[in-house]
Amino acid sequence: MGLLAVGGTLFVGFTAHAPLATLAANRWSFVGFAVCVALLLWRLGGVHAKPSSRGLLVRNLVATRRLAWPEVLAVHMTVDDPWVVLDLADGGTLAVMAIQRADGERGMREARRLAHLVRTLGEAPDPA
Repeated sequence: MGLLAVGGTLFVGFTAHAPLATLAANRWSFVGFAVCVALLLWRLGGVHAKPSSRGLLVRNLVATRRLAWPEVLAVHMTVDDPWVVLDLADGGTLAVMAIQRADGERGMREARRLAHLVRTLGEAPDPA
């Protein structure tokens, strides 16, 4: 909610000051900048990782990806990582921007919780 309030305030502030600009191009640049900032803050506010019994939904700034638990092999957050990184079964990695090192102990706790879910729910079933 905080990002939406900041985005709304910035949007109103920039668009309210646009008529004070002397050139029409400057007026539109105020409005354009306000729209860009509002869109960026809207996307930042939508970043999340939502676990369920079937898998993990990861929404980052640009893309959203659904993963089944067996697709996630490991959860990492090293000292140099700004957020959690998942090792995937296809050999790739996926950043989880919703769990950040900047959140301090809360971020570390969420990383441990996600690692526990991967260990508990991520085991591929044994072929019978």
